[in-house]
Amino acid sequence: MSNLGMYQIFTTIAKKVGGPAVLTGILMASGYVVLRSVEAGGKQVIKLVKEKVNKPTEINTIYSFVVSGVGDNNLKFGENDKFIVAATHGDVVLIEKQNDNNNPYFVSLAWLMKVSNYKI
Repeated sequence: MSNLGMYQIFTTIAKKVGGPAVLTGILMASGYVVLRSVEAGGKQVIKLVKEKVNKPTEINTIYSFVVSGVGDNNLKFGENDKFIVAATHGDVVLIEKQNDNNNPYFVSLAWLMKVSNYKI
């Protein structure tokens, strides 16, 4: 049994590729390619995360009614009453009116766009 370990493996591989200088060059080039690939992928992931985090969402936007009245589901609203959009699905919008104990309300998208400053 040999006690040369990794040295023996290195010299065997070096002989097959043309010497230790060639093997060292191959290892350095391979490492460079791998690191650059990981860096490019990492930059792409960071870019996607930043776009997702910095993208404004409807949930954070406060809208207001521009007229007063009573809507579907006994939704009483006055001019300048504030609400947020909790969810949308097709032509149905789930809103939460500020300072209202009967929240949330499902309303029609077309109706909401007529009585408020909410736009899609």
